[in-house]
Amino acid sequence: MRLAVAGATGNIGALTVAALERDGHEVVRMSRSGGVDLSTGEGLDAALAGVAAVVDVISMPAAGADETVAYLGGATRRLLAAEERAGVRHHVLLSIVGVDRVGGNAHYAGKREQERLVAAGPVPWTVVRATQFHDFAEMVAGWGERDGVASLAPLLVQPVAPADVAEVLAETAVAEPRGTHLDLAGPEPQDLVDMARRTHAARGREVRLVPTWSGVFGPDMAGEVLLPGEGARIAPTTFEEWLAAQR
Repeated sequence: MRLAVAGATGNIGALTVAALERDGHEVVRMSRSGGVDLSTGEGLDAALAGVAAVVDVISMPAAGADETVAYLGGATRRLLAAEERAGVRHHVLLSIVGVDRVGGNAHYAGKREQERLVAAGPVPWTVVRATQFHDFAEMVAGWGERDGVASLAPLLVQPVAPADVAEVLAETAVAEPRGTHLDLAGPEPQDLVDMARRTHAARGREVRLVPTWSGVFGPDMAGEVLLPGEGARIAPTTFEEWLAAQR
């Protein structure tokens, strides 16, 4: 099957391409470096010729809510329009568990706009909502680290391995469109601060962590807001297994 991955040069995109090619599929890597620009539509029609399904894992650098919604929304509109012209039969969007329960986060606002456009669009679809990745805690701590001190919110998450996310995206792309959302999570809940502490220890780093709700993530993300819903797909790789591979 001929498939396309939008955002193919990113971490999840590259893993998804590898999973699809391992299974014998022909994969079109859609990225600016490959001549496809979703911000303008350049190269889209040529890239989608003969493509049966598209996996959309695009992202963007941190920005305000209006800018994020405008960019992701515009890219999604152009992608869906090109898919309709090409006769693409399935659009698979990577989104976030809890995206409809968190109001103040710019990235979540952008993903909600993508979901809205995909659900209302002309191409049969499936949305895979994944929980935070196993490296999320280390990344968030790094955003505000100063002189060996980092603050981050004590989020309750159920982290998932990026490779497991790619496997589910690849599996979903070659299946029939669901026209609904699928929650995807790792095997067990974790505290974000503890995850960061253990990741730093595995890498031999000493960072003092300060739990706070005054940073990037606020109290609207507390409790079980970021945990998967009933009937979620549970991926196999534990945080401990991922952590062991980092040492």
